[in-house]
Amino acid sequence: MLSLKQWQSQRREFEEHGIRLPKGDVDAVREAGRKQPVWIHVGGGNLYRAFHAAIAQDLIDAGELSRGVVVMETFRPFTVDELYKPYNDDILQVIMNPDGSLSERVLASTADALFANAERPEDWARARAYFESPELQLVTVTITEKGYALRTADGSFSAPAESDFASGPAAPKTTMGTFAALLHARYQAGAAPIAMVSTDNFSRNGEHFRTAVLDVAQAWQEHGFVDGGFVSYVSDESRVSFPWTMIDRITPNPSPETEAALKEQGFGDLPLIAAGRAHFAGFSNTEQAHYLVVEDSFPNGRPDLSAGGVILCDRETAERADTMKVTACLNPLHTALAVYGCLLGYTRIWQEMENPDLVALIRHIGYDEDLPVVVDPKVIDPGSFIDELVEKRLPNKALPDAPQRIATDTSQKVPVRFGHTLKAYAENPDLDPSGLTFIPLAIAGWLRYLIGVDDNGAPFDPSPDPLLDELQAQLSPLSLGCADAASVHAAAGPILSNREIFVVDLYEAGLGAKVEQMLLEELSGPGAVAATIKHYVG
Repeated sequence: MLSLKQWQSQRREFEEHGIRLPKGDVDAVREAGRKQPVWIHVGGGNLYRAFHAAIAQDLIDAGELSRGVVVMETFRPFTVDELYKPYNDDILQVIMNPDGSLSERVLASTADALFANAERPEDWARARAYFESPELQLVTVTITEKGYALRTADGSFSAPAESDFASGPAAPKTTMGTFAALLHARYQAGAAPIAMVSTDNFSRNGEHFRTAVLDVAQAWQEHGFVDGGFVSYVSDESRVSFPWTMIDRITPNPSPETEAALKEQGFGDLPLIAAGRAHFAGFSNTEQAHYLVVEDSFPNGRPDLSAGGVILCDRETAERADTMKVTACLNPLHTALAVYGCLLGYTRIWQEMENPDLVALIRHIGYDEDLPVVVDPKVIDPGSFIDELVEKRLPNKALPDAPQRIATDTSQKVPVRFGHTLKAYAENPDLDPSGLTFIPLAIAGWLRYLIGVDDNGAPFDPSPDPLLDELQAQLSPLSLGCADAASVHAAAGPILSNREIFVVDLYEAGLGAKVEQMLLEELSGPGAVAATIKHYVG
């Protein structure tokens, strides 16, 4: 029986199954990283396990990285305890090919995993010691958009943020407070330079990262916990950089289908582990296509990331690549499929790609409404990117991605995935946002989704979202078959005019009434969602 925990003693059996294995002295690389890494990654969930760990393994195999990566979690000790420790920090990467075959690889690039939180004093002390060392060069981050959020929908600081501001760097609770505390430890130990690299899936991620950390640092200065020199340190890009990036690799939660395939292959120690709505396992399952574009701003040096397939460039190129993907060529299409998939009873994205009306919808969004405002980043062709997405990636039946996963935290994604394009239309004298049809249809679908009743009239639970309770309360007067134009306007109007959600006021953009009408049509009765989509795409 194959065992990920025993792969080093089962090399022959793994190789006979076509599983790619690490090169070199794995134990020496791991021990060197455990002693003092040059690369730390915060957020050891499925994306790291499918992508960043593979980049690091490529670098190790190529002789470009001699120390393993240390993974840190800031709010979920489960990840460390259940995913890393039982498997000696190793990962089985499973690439799900469009032809249904699996390509497997053992990733031994993770040196250790810590819960970097004051609740575990030993781990917290080690995290601080790692940051104090000038040998640490870069920290990559995958914590999702909400991990950076210190403010509520009205722009005020949240209660957890205010708590961190008032208590100082000794035991922060928020992830941004944790980063600020670790950087403060580095500042006190000599203020060595470092790159803090957000690889989360939203525009200007580096800018938002810097702003959030500075918010904490400035609050601590006002409360007397740190001096002005620390704020200057974090503000100085030549000392603490926050590179802008674009990342793209569809990485679903590990699925029962993959688990079953691995069991059939002979693996006996890779069970799925449920954590709320998410699933984790000793394996990661992901697609073949992948992109990581990074602004080349590393004030303390870096490994040759290009040897791991990373596209290094200037900030403008990174921003254009990210804007292309996040606001136009992938993420808006994904969100449209997510909300409508939940309403129409789909549990897999590939199933939605067999619905010609949904395919037509995302084609109209991508090609007709998003591409006109995309600036070509040159390193990736936007039209070809959509071609690959619609024709190869999304229809991949081996990829068990669920609309329910993608619908998570949609309120945090809408400003980027739709708001950016709406703002671009509003600011371009040659374009008229009021002429848009399919982005408004996606927005109407999101509001319809928030009501929590599917197209057959059955209730369902929307995916977790920090604004879910607030938005559902606002829309609570609406129900399937019981809505009129006045009630739709009263319920949806405060949402559609909220610039925090959509970047622009949709009424000022000439779209508010259009979205209201679409929502009214989708609420007319069972089957109305599918009929409304068909009407507009037809």
